[in-house]
Amino acid sequence: MQQLSTIPRDLSWLSFNQRVLQEAGNKAVPLAERIKFIGIYSNNMDEFFRVRVAAVTKMIELGSRAKMHLEDSPVELLHKIQEKVQLLQNEFEIVWQELNADMNAANVFLVDEKNLTEIQQEAVLEYYNEEVRSYIVPLMIQTLQAFPTLNDKSTYLACRLLKTDGTEPERFALVSVPVRHLGRFLILPSNDKSTYIILLEDVIRFCLPLIFSFFGYDKFSSHILKLTRDAEIDIDNDVSTSLIQKLEKGLKNRKRGKPVRFVYDREIDSVLLLYILKRMGIKDNEKMLPGGRIHNFKDFMDFPNVFSGKKSNRKKPFTHPKLLSVKSVTEEILRQDVMLHFPFHSFDSVIDLLREAAIDPSVMSIKITCYRLASRSKIINALTNAVRNGKAVTVMLELRARFDEEANLDWKQDLEEAGVRVLLGAPNQKVHGKICVIKSRSNNKTIYYGFVSTGNLNEKTAKIYADHLLLSSDRKVMADANKVFNYLEHPKSRTAVLQSCTYLPVAPYNMRTQFVALIDKEIKYAQAKKKAVIVVKVNSLSDKILIGKLTEAAKAGVEVKLIIRGICCMLTESKKFKKKVEAISIVDEYLEHARVIAFRSGGQNKVFISSADWMVRNLDHRVEVACPIVDKEIKNELLDILDIQMNDNVKARILNNDQSNILVEKEGKTKVRSQIETYNYLYQKTILHHTGKQ
Repeated sequence: MQQLSTIPRDLSWLSFNQRVLQEAGNKAVPLAERIKFIGIYSNNMDEFFRVRVAAVTKMIELGSRAKMHLEDSPVELLHKIQEKVQLLQNEFEIVWQELNADMNAANVFLVDEKNLTEIQQEAVLEYYNEEVRSYIVPLMIQTLQAFPTLNDKSTYLACRLLKTDGTEPERFALVSVPVRHLGRFLILPSNDKSTYIILLEDVIRFCLPLIFSFFGYDKFSSHILKLTRDAEIDIDNDVSTSLIQKLEKGLKNRKRGKPVRFVYDREIDSVLLLYILKRMGIKDNEKMLPGGRIHNFKDFMDFPNVFSGKKSNRKKPFTHPKLLSVKSVTEEILRQDVMLHFPFHSFDSVIDLLREAAIDPSVMSIKITCYRLASRSKIINALTNAVRNGKAVTVMLELRARFDEEANLDWKQDLEEAGVRVLLGAPNQKVHGKICVIKSRSNNKTIYYGFVSTGNLNEKTAKIYADHLLLSSDRKVMADANKVFNYLEHPKSRTAVLQSCTYLPVAPYNMRTQFVALIDKEIKYAQAKKKAVIVVKVNSLSDKILIGKLTEAAKAGVEVKLIIRGICCMLTESKKFKKKVEAISIVDEYLEHARVIAFRSGGQNKVFISSADWMVRNLDHRVEVACPIVDKEIKNELLDILDIQMNDNVKARILNNDQSNILVEKEGKTKVRSQIETYNYLYQKTILHHTGKQ
C-alpha cells in the first residue's frame, strides 16, 4: 500500500502563525487589534518552541530510540523549522516597522529612555521610585559561581557596566523586568495631543545610574534577551507516585527545562553576549535568534487602547431568543434542545443553568468536566454553592491541561475544601471532552439534562472564542454522557463502558471509526453518481487515517470542504481528485475554536459537534465527545453557519499544498466576512423571535 504523503505538522503550524502575523500587518484591521495580533503571534511562537521544537530536539537526542511519526528525520525537520522561523522573523520585523509607523501616524508613539522630554523624565523617575524600585534586584553575574536560572516567561536586561576613567574593571549584570507585577507599558505626560508610551525595560534603562550608583559606574550598555525552555512535563509510569506529586515535580522541572531558543537584541554589546553565552553554556548557534530592540511581544496583547478612529467589530453578546423570556433555562431545555453559539450568544445562560441546578430542590447531582477555567470562575462558584445546598457535585478536572496545570491544582484544592468530589481522569489519557449531566428527581421520575460543548467552560474566553454548546435533555445524549462519567469514575474496571456508547462518538474508542464509516458512506453515494458532500471544521487536521479517507473521498467525487484554523496536513490539491477540495482557514477577531462535521449524503444531513480535533492525540490519547444534532432547526442553523464560513472572502485563506496563505479571491463578489455575517444571521433570529415571525 502506497504511503500517504502529508504536510509536516510543525511546518503547517508555522504557516498558521503566519496567518496571524498577516492580520497584524493588515491595514484594514483597527490598530488596537493589529497590535493584539502581534502579541498573539509572539505568544504562539513561544509556545511552539517550548513544546514542539523541544520535542523534535528530544527526538534528535534519543536517536533510534525515539518513536518517530515523521516523514522527515528529526534533523531534517528541525532544519526546515529553523528556515521557516527565520523567514517569519524577517516578516515579523517588517510588519512591526509598518505597524509602528501607523501608530505614529495615529499620534501614538513608543519612546525610549533616550528621547524623553523634561516632564517625561520626571514622570519616569517618579514611577521608578514609587512603583518599580522595590522589584529591582540586579544579579551581578560575575560574582555568582553558578549562572542564575532564567525564567522562560520573563524578559531580562543584560547590562555592561563601565567607568569612563577606567578606574574600575567592567562588570556584567542581569535585571529581571517585573512585567508580571507592573505591566509592560507606562503612558507618559504630554504637552501636545499625541500619546507617548514607554516600555518598562526602558524605564529601568533610564534609571540604571540610580540602580548601580553604589558601584560608581557612569557608562552603561543594556540589551534585552529572553530564553525559551522545554516546557513539556514528562508524566512517568511510577505508580507509587501520585499524579499531583508528578505534576508538582514536573512544574518545578519546567522552570529548569533545557533551552530551546535564545533571543537577543542584534545590537547587543558583543563582549556582553559572548560572556553570557559562555556562562549559560549555549554553544548551538541554531538555538540563537537575533532580533530587534523589543522582545516578548506577547505583552502587546495588553497594549493600552489609546487609539481613536476605527474600533473593533466586536459586539456585545446577546441572549439566545429561546431563553429570553423564559422563567428558567432548565424548563426550556427540558422542553427542547437549544444551541448556543459563542461569542455571539451570551455565556450567562450556561451560568444560569448551573445556578438554577444549585438551588433546585429536585436536583440530586451535577457532574461536569473542566479543562481550562476562568481565573475567577463563575462555573466553580455555582458548583460550590450547589454543594452547600446539599447536591452531590462531581468535577472532572484535567490537571494536565498544558500551561494551566498550576491553576487547576489550585482549583482542585478549592473544590475539595468546598466538598466537591474531584476526579483526575484516566491513566495516560487527558480528558478533553466538554460535558455536563444534571440529575433531578421529581414526582417519582428521574430526569437527566445538561450540555455537550466544543469549547472550554470559561466565561472569559467565551467572549473571544467561537464555539457551540448544545443544551439538551435528550435521553440518548445524556445516557452516553453518563457512561463517560462512569468511565471517569472507574477507568480501570469499566473500560467497556465507553465502548458501549452507541449514540455519542467517543474517543479513544469509536470516534474515528464512526467518522470513517460516514466518509465511506459518502464515497458510496459519489460512486453511485449521487450528490455527496463532507464538511469538516476543526482546529487541526493531522490524523493520517482520516486524511487518507478524505483523500479517497475526493478521488471518488465527494465534495470535500475543509475549514481548518490551524494545522492542516492534508495535501488539498491533486489531479486525481474528481472534485476540487475546498480548504480554507479563517483568522479574524474571534478565535475559530468550534469543531463541526457534516455529512450531506442524499440530503440526509448528519451533523456533529465535537470537542476533538482530527489528530492522533485527540482520537487515541484523550477522552473526547462528539454529539449528533437531531433537532432540524439547530441542524440547519449549523449548516447555514458552515455555508457562511465557506463563503468568507475577507478573512479566509486558501489551504493549498504549499500553504502560501493566499486570501480567497473576492474580485467581483460581495464581501463576506463570516464572523460578522454569523452575528447578523443569529441576531436576525432574535429580532424575528421578538416580532413573532419565527
